[in-house]
Amino acid sequence: MSKKIAVFTGTRAEYGLLFWLLKDIQNDPELQLQLLVTGMHLSPEFGATYQQIEADGFVIDERIEILLSSDSAVGIAKSMGLGVLGFSDALARLQPDVLVILGDRFEALAAAQTAMIMRIPIVHLHGGEITEGAYDDAIRHAITKLSYLHATSTEEYRKRVIQLGEDPNRVKNVGAVGLDHLSRANFLSINELSETLEFTLERDFFVVTYHPVTLGNEVPLDSFQSLLDALDDFPEYQVIITYPNADDGGRSIIQLLEQYAHRNPKRVLAVASLGQVRYLSAVSHATAVIGNSSSGIIEVPSFNIPTVNIGERQKGRLAAKSVIDCNADREAIADAISVAVSKNYKASGSIVENPYGKGDASSQIISMIKELDFTPSKQFYDLE
Repeated sequence: MSKKIAVFTGTRAEYGLLFWLLKDIQNDPELQLQLLVTGMHLSPEFGATYQQIEADGFVIDERIEILLSSDSAVGIAKSMGLGVLGFSDALARLQPDVLVILGDRFEALAAAQTAMIMRIPIVHLHGGEITEGAYDDAIRHAITKLSYLHATSTEEYRKRVIQLGEDPNRVKNVGAVGLDHLSRANFLSINELSETLEFTLERDFFVVTYHPVTLGNEVPLDSFQSLLDALDDFPEYQVIITYPNADDGGRSIIQLLEQYAHRNPKRVLAVASLGQVRYLSAVSHATAVIGNSSSGIIEVPSFNIPTVNIGERQKGRLAAKSVIDCNADREAIADAISVAVSKNYKASGSIVENPYGKGDASSQIISMIKELDFTPSKQFYDLE
């Protein structure tokens, strides 16, 4: 009998990282893929990206509606409550042998606590990481303690998961699963990218993604306005700018970026969701990636493209030398962009060493799942 593997996805970014793992589970005769889709995927406001999941050939087994039309912390907390209600029914129907969860989103925490109570073993990807500027940091560590198997993206993060009391025999450094795209995806040429975007890329351009900072002293709207003001200092560059996550404060950022694109129709393109192949294709042709997304730190360095990492959101994450950190004010962002555009890694032949692996995580994760010997009670592992 095949083992039923439920995989959770709530955002476009997380789905893009999981793509090849989903394909490999789908194509494995010993495994049966069950897909739980929720959050931003089901929201027209954030691009209704469930349609891309279906277009990629996946069957959505459960759609769990949890996202409120709210831009506040109270709204996020209520969405988590709706998630627990929805996931309990969905998991009861599916009866999976394993639930795979990537990362640190509030939607993921709702799924994880539900699965733990229902004694469904969780395989957690990307645990042990640090992002001090977002409440995702605490959520990630909470999911670690709710999970049974751990596939980390670096050796340092593996050690941190063990430090949290997880048995070393259940923690493996597999690298970042999103890097599997490097060896397996077919990226678009600049002409193909322009055609699919219906936007002519005729100059050097930036890819920009900025998410709300949910902890610390950084005011999301002020920081994002500073980013837009800094971009105005580089009028010779076109800009592809994507929507933020559905965190509190995200909808206000959407209004600003849409207004900015409307004022600069030939220079700026605002996109709710690029999808992983279009996004990485855009990155491969870009002069720089700008914002505070984890992708700028984990995936982008593998393309030898500089990243301008703004503000506090990703503070504490391991980063390659191509990542340029800066404060979230106009002058600092503009200075960092100036450094980025002066660093042409591809032209110089320099190869940036990415600490997040080589792009062979999916097969390792599947091996972990197949070898899983689950007992609901797990002991706390004490360091010597």
